[in-house]
Amino acid sequence: MNPAIREAALSDLNALLALETACFEGDRLSRRSLRAFIHDGAHHLLVWEENAVLRGYALLLFRRGTLLARLYSLAVHPDCRGRGIAGQLLDAAEDHARQRNCMFLRLEVREDNRAAIALYEQRGYRRFDRVTDYYEDAAAALRMEKRLRGHAKEGMQQAPAYYRQTTEFTCGPASLMMAMHQLDPTQALNQRQELQLWREATTIFMGRGHGGCSPHGLALAALRRGFDTTLYINDLTPPFLDSVRGEDRRELLERVHSDFLEQLATYPTTIQQAILDRRQLAELLSRHEHVVALISTWALDRRRQPHWVYLSRNSANTVFINDPDSNTENGQALDDSASDWQSEADYRHVPISLDQFSTMASYGKRRLRCLLAIDRRHG
Repeated sequence: MNPAIREAALSDLNALLALETACFEGDRLSRRSLRAFIHDGAHHLLVWEENAVLRGYALLLFRRGTLLARLYSLAVHPDCRGRGIAGQLLDAAEDHARQRNCMFLRLEVREDNRAAIALYEQRGYRRFDRVTDYYEDAAAALRMEKRLRGHAKEGMQQAPAYYRQTTEFTCGPASLMMAMHQLDPTQALNQRQELQLWREATTIFMGRGHGGCSPHGLALAALRRGFDTTLYINDLTPPFLDSVRGEDRRELLERVHSDFLEQLATYPTTIQQAILDRRQLAELLSRHEHVVALISTWALDRRRQPHWVYLSRNSANTVFINDPDSNTENGQALDDSASDWQSEADYRHVPISLDQFSTMASYGKRRLRCLLAIDRRHG
């Protein structure tokens, strides 16, 4: 039978496990993981078959709600290397990512795997990061990407610095820190700054756990550090009020909001009420280069949580976000809720269609929509 590339099936499970053992000494996919990747989901597993024998595979992962794909693994049996199988699998993986309308394909590769790196570079992949102590044996990894459609200038080489939030409630400070650092590199990207900003901007309470950050509180924190800010918001009532139970807590949240407004009145800031529909979002994002936005995480993780992100670049019909909630460190999940397959590369400079972003940039029963534009330092 002629060689063929096809989707993996459950009947391939034993062959895939044997291939994994033959190709890798460590960091192997388990039977359970391979079985999960064969089923439908935000992934795609392709196999290269010859004479009814599997000789290679390529595993693609997709970040839900985005235009980003990642090549998690590419394997060719040692006895079959040098025949161009890896290149064929890579081409097939890229074609499938394009069919899913992905803009970028990213990957991580061992720094000492010269053959793989040479293949990726020949196919147009560019290095954008190096991660030490990434694999089980402490080997370093190179992160690479290829633009599958559009202009290559919007790739990771133009991406801003990334900061991963260190608590579950500091996405707002982490996003604001990235925006301020991009405008002024002397602005710190560390936990001390992160927690200080949270103390200044917190709503005290949310539906559960520690309070998140108010858009007004984040605007005030940026103003205190000498940045011009404009807050665009569709609802002038205290944000997140409907997520708090108990009259005493609601009264405290309202008091905090009133205090934010009173302090903001002493600064030359602008609060503009705006509907922030798709057309208006496009206009505002073309006007402002550095924006911190509130979204609902439903499109990304099906959890419907309020979440702040930094919009790191915008083009005609695409926005790029730095999502601080990568929940990983050196490729490892930080808690049991995170997928073992997450990578920080899935959260940095992530392309999202403007239509999709317009949908996700709305939170709660009141459909709160807000953008905080951060501009150059004022005198």
